[in-house]
Amino acid sequence: MFDRAEERFGGVDVLVNNAGIMIRKPMIDITDAEFDRQIAVNLTGTFRGMREAARRLRTGGRIINISSSVAAMRSPNYSIYAAGKSAVETMTSVLAKELRGRNITVNAVAPGATATDLFLLDKSPEAIEAFAKLAPLERIGTTDEIAAVVAFLAGPEGAWVNGQTIHANGGVI
Repeated sequence: MFDRAEERFGGVDVLVNNAGIMIRKPMIDITDAEFDRQIAVNLTGTFRGMREAARRLRTGGRIINISSSVAAMRSPNYSIYAAGKSAVETMTSVLAKELRGRNITVNAVAPGATATDLFLLDKSPEAIEAFAKLAPLERIGTTDEIAAVVAFLAGPEGAWVNGQTIHANGGVI
């Protein structure tokens, strides 16, 4: 991916790590295969993207990782998902410090309930409404709202934000 971007555009300026899967069930029911798959996508994949971006981003670049407000909520049935996203947030702040002097920012965005396929999958309208009521704004977020936070961090306005996790969740945390 980096090779193609460098060939086509002359370099890479921004990486947004946004791949993710969610296995939602009690920890005692999660199989080793489910654990391994979720960690592989949500944590290992993010780590590999961050590592390569740290090696190859141009000066002034941006690394933006997508976490989840679930990491801070510690809700039942989200144990491995929340653990992986917590690790992403930790790696975000550590890499920001490791890139000292390179003028590359590393941040995470932790959306709350957002109208995406990942969030809506297998949820009843009642469950979606219950999630909406958790936030003081009493609704779920939109993909455009999350994209606006990512765009802020990727653009010049976000140049002084570094090593942070921004919770875009309507105030649930």
